[in-house]
Amino acid sequence: MSAVAKIEIGTHASDAVDWLLANFGGVFDGIGSFAESVVSGITDGLLWPPAGVLIALFVLFPLLLRRWGIALFALLAFGLINGMELWDQTIQTLSVVIVAAVIAVLVGVPLGIWAARRRVVSVIVRPLLDLMQTTPPFVYLIPAVFFFGVGVVPGVVATAVFALAPAVRLTELGIRQVDAEIVEAAEAFGAPPRQILRDVQLPLALPSIMAGINQVIMLALSMVVVAGITGAEGLGSIVTSAVTQLDIGAGVEGGLAVVILAVYLDRVTGALADPARKKFRIALPKRAGAAEGTGGLATV
Repeated sequence: MSAVAKIEIGTHASDAVDWLLANFGGVFDGIGSFAESVVSGITDGLLWPPAGVLIALFVLFPLLLRRWGIALFALLAFGLINGMELWDQTIQTLSVVIVAAVIAVLVGVPLGIWAARRRVVSVIVRPLLDLMQTTPPFVYLIPAVFFFGVGVVPGVVATAVFALAPAVRLTELGIRQVDAEIVEAAEAFGAPPRQILRDVQLPLALPSIMAGINQVIMLALSMVVVAGITGAEGLGSIVTSAVTQLDIGAGVEGGLAVVILAVYLDRVTGALADPARKKFRIALPKRAGAAEGTGGLATV
């Protein structure tokens, strides 16, 4: 009975990484330097004012949205974080989440729009998203460390990749769920495809898109903790250190700070999505012969 030859997928993957490093090492170095500068700039900017000033801003933002409960939670919760002397680490984690989430949204939303408008793109993207969502988070860190070294950059890259899928899926879903009759009405008024997308489909799909952004932020925050293994500063490094040293106290405090940040970001992004669920008006070009009093506006 002959032995079955092993399929060397891992070897081919390793060779691919080596080839990319040999041919595009300078590109990865440039991306890494830029990402590190952005994260450091955001962190320094948020840490520049005293903690009390930033806490006041965290409280003021929900107040502007008339979310009194969120404002009270922010006051008490971020005050607790400052009292546990984890303020700097929390801001470092928030900076990584901001950068990774922005990258995921800037890539994911246009890709979701493209997939919604092109069936071929949707068929190609869907299995890739399935792979991204089912791959263990630690796997993302291995090539990220090879490409960008140890530090905050591989954490940002791995976090952005891990959090990308909801932005694509929910953007595509939201656009596909737009009532076909509304799109047909816009076409009847003579609106070109780009204007239909901008003035009809995107506004109606906005609740779904905002839900995707919310999930991107939540996944980014969960991955940032895992990225602490690569040496990224912040709450992830505290939790990782607590696990390796079996320090229950540090683990509880770091985990509590992560939970507080997650709850605040979740509630705030949810509050931002609420106006999208209300009625709004969609501007459509006036069809020839239409009554002047309508002004070419269709109310949804």
